[in-house]
Amino acid sequence: MHQIEPKFSFEILKHGPHAARLGLLQTPHGTVETPAFIFCATRAAMKSLTVEQLKAANTQIILSNTYHLMLQPGPEVMQAHGGLQKFTGWHGPMLTDSGGFQIFSLGSGNIADEIKGRRMLAQDQTLLRLSEEGAEFRSYIDGKKFLLTPEESVRVQRGLGADLIVVLDECTPFHVDKSYTRGSMDRSHRWALRSLQEYLRHDNGTQKLYGIVQGGVYPDLRKQSVDFVNSNEFFGHAVGGSLGANKQQMYDVVALTMSMLSRDRPVHLLGIGCITDIFNGVLHGVDTFDCVHPTRIARHGGALVKPWHRPDDESREHINLRNSKYKLNQDPLEPDCSCATCSNYSSGYIHYLLKAEPTLAHTLLSQHNAYFMNELMQVIRDAIQNNKFMELRKQWGILEHHKTIENELLLLDSL
Repeated sequence: MHQIEPKFSFEILKHGPHAARLGLLQTPHGTVETPAFIFCATRAAMKSLTVEQLKAANTQIILSNTYHLMLQPGPEVMQAHGGLQKFTGWHGPMLTDSGGFQIFSLGSGNIADEIKGRRMLAQDQTLLRLSEEGAEFRSYIDGKKFLLTPEESVRVQRGLGADLIVVLDECTPFHVDKSYTRGSMDRSHRWALRSLQEYLRHDNGTQKLYGIVQGGVYPDLRKQSVDFVNSNEFFGHAVGGSLGANKQQMYDVVALTMSMLSRDRPVHLLGIGCITDIFNGVLHGVDTFDCVHPTRIARHGGALVKPWHRPDDESREHINLRNSKYKLNQDPLEPDCSCATCSNYSSGYIHYLLKAEPTLAHTLLSQHNAYFMNELMQVIRDAIQNNKFMELRKQWGILEHHKTIENELLLLDSL
């Protein structure tokens, strides 16, 4: 008898160096080859890009945000349109986050900067009250009060209809002490169990739930949180929370966390997506990443390019097309790139557009950056398949990983 293929599965196809791996993440809306990058269509739309342009850039999976969509247009409207896939015209795999990150980021300062080792900036607070029940906040749109509970987060995500959904958690910034981090982690674990119970009550096989690892920068708390998610029936893991004050600490926290997680489930690294961060995460077994970085830098004139295409005076992972040196440049952003932007437009033209027609410039740069990220992930997958991942790291100028590995071993010995 022919056996019907399951709607969801995660298969590890090949193990690479250290903990790197090649996999297939199957969902009802398609299969994702991992490692993969998830693009952030935060409000059910990619800034500056259409669904067709995303597909043309070889995008496999996108992410939308529960917090923003529950405020506008609202879960009822989304359900009336048949869910996110029908509403947006994207019929591939999708993930929604729980909404917790945005509540705490918008409510208590720029936690995204804290997570990535940057200083927290003061801003208007919309978080009104945090309790065992959930998080009460004020809408940034009209000031209306909302209470997001673990159960409500899952209900909203069910209505949105994404393939992969996430438990509600509190995202703690770096500057809080260990005592607060422990209490927050424990509450997030209780919320996660409530999220799981709500999910299981209505599980019809169309969605799968990810648990989130918290614990901040503290090894013992990270271990407790890993033990928690490992021991519960989540389909996948998401590594969240503050990852440190600088890149090295972030890499150490990720390495330690990944070394303890169950290896039979897909692992997502929340909100991280710079090139060096991806190479580091892949080395330690991360399967998927998400970040607004590719399209955000495009809106500021940034184009992601390979290290050997960067001028000597460019120290970042992207070039700035606003720079006057590109005014007379007749070359594409990258000579070996096959994206629609590089195939049709010069760097000099994009430099001009940034001043004359910035909306079109943002689209062209976003189109290139999306293609770049998908090509990067494909090159990484090919390198793992062909046993050349470490050579690829060296080619891309990624620093040796010995320090992170040594720190990981020291942290494990201390637990």
